[in-house]
This record gives sequence, structure tokens and C-alpha cells, in this order.
Amino acid sequence: MGETTRRDVAHRLGTTTLNGMLVAPTDAANLPTVLLIHDAFGLGKDMVAIAEKLAARGLAVFAADVWGDRTTPTEQAEIGPLIRAMVENRSEWQARIVAARRAAAEQPESDAANVALLGYCFGGSSALEFLRTGGEARGVIAIHPGLDLLEHDWSATAAAGVQVHVAVGAVDPMATRKQRRLLEDQLTAADADWEVDVYSRTTHAFTSLRSQNSPHPELFDYHPRNAARAWQTTTRVLDELFPATTGTLPTEKRRHA
Repeated sequence: MGETTRRDVAHRLGTTTLNGMLVAPTDAANLPTVLLIHDAFGLGKDMVAIAEKLAARGLAVFAADVWGDRTTPTEQAEIGPLIRAMVENRSEWQARIVAARRAAAEQPESDAANVALLGYCFGGSSALEFLRTGGEARGVIAIHPGLDLLEHDWSATAAAGVQVHVAVGAVDPMATRKQRRLLEDQLTAADADWEVDVYSRTTHAFTSLRSQNSPHPELFDYHPRNAARAWQTTTRVLDELFPATTGTLPTEKRRHA
């Protein structure tokens, strides 16, 4: 495992300071890049650990700070208003994702033409909304996203040919069978290269250690086996997008920001 470097990257959107983080192999430049979008708990230690694991695989990772000011809520009473503020102001929500995408592309370690989005829970919803509303990326990976947060007009999307992977629990109340089928239909109509993994007896937030000993396992619960499966698939999709043997993609397959 090679050494990695880590630095904070502050950038502003209006009056909000977004404190993202760049993690990449030391002394690297122009690498395929993952825009990592945090779950409801913000850009905390668990997201940084994911960034470090991806950087050790030879990728540049920009971990977004969607809440701003590196806010890391710990209680549901804090989380609800944060998510609601984004859902009720979707232009602001997506402006923050676009700002993170731009900040990622500006880093010398990053190849702006080769960026994939990886999001967990709220971050997975954010990544899918970015794609739905016209954001461009090589791929989108959404791990237990809240499909209930998505809107349904895909007319502005640039999803044609984009590799999309979604991993959800079969009994996730925030990603029901009806919502999954609707998303599949929308991705098909948008000509995306999509796949959906559905894990039995699994609900929301199944990769999050914060969900261990859940007081409401019918809503969210950690599932170690399926967390491992989701990680294996995540790395497989990233290897397909950014082949390690070349370090870059053929010119005709690149999507430019």
C-alpha cells in the first residue's frame, strides 16, 4: 500500500464555506478521481477512512462537505433539518454537489475528465440527483441511497452511457420496490449503463457502523456481509471505469466536465 497525502480544501458557495478534503497517493498528478459524498452524518472519520482506502488503490478522492463548515451531526434531531433544507431547496442542494465536483477537478492530483461519484445514503441520493439534473461523470455509485428523496424528471440528464451502480436493501423503506423499479425505468430511458444490487433481509444504512445495535432495525441496521459485498462491487465498478493497467480511459470514452 503506497503512501497517501491528505489536505483540506475550503471553497465557498455564496455565504457558505464548504470544507472538502483531498486524499490521494503522495506526489501523484492527473489521476482518475472519485467525488465521495457523505451520508447524513457529514464528512467525518468514516468517510475519511473510505477516502483513504480508495486513495491506496491509486485514485484521487475528493470528499465533499455538503452540509458546510464540516458539520458532523450526531443526533436525528440535527439530521432531519439538514436533509429537509436540501430537499426543499434543490437548486442549493445541487449547487453544493456541483461546487464539490468543480473543486475536485481543480486539484492537481485530479483528472477532470475522469471523475466518478460515490455516495452513501444521503450522498447516494445526491449523486443520483446530480446525474438526473445534467451533471456529467464517468460513473455514479449510490450505496443505500434514499430513493424517496429523488425527483423524477430526467429530461436534463447526461446519463447516456454513464455506468450507474445502485446497492439497496430489499426491505429498505426509503428505497421500496416501486421506487427501485421507477429508477430502473428512468435509467433505461436515459440510456445509462445501469445495474441494481438488492440484498435480502437488509434495510437502510447497511454499511454504516453507526447502525449497529439500531433502536429501529426495521428502518436502518448494519449488515456486515452485505456491507462487504457492496464494497467489493464498488471497487469492481471503479476498476472497470478506471483500469489499473492504463491509469486512464480511452479518449472516446471520456466525459468532460
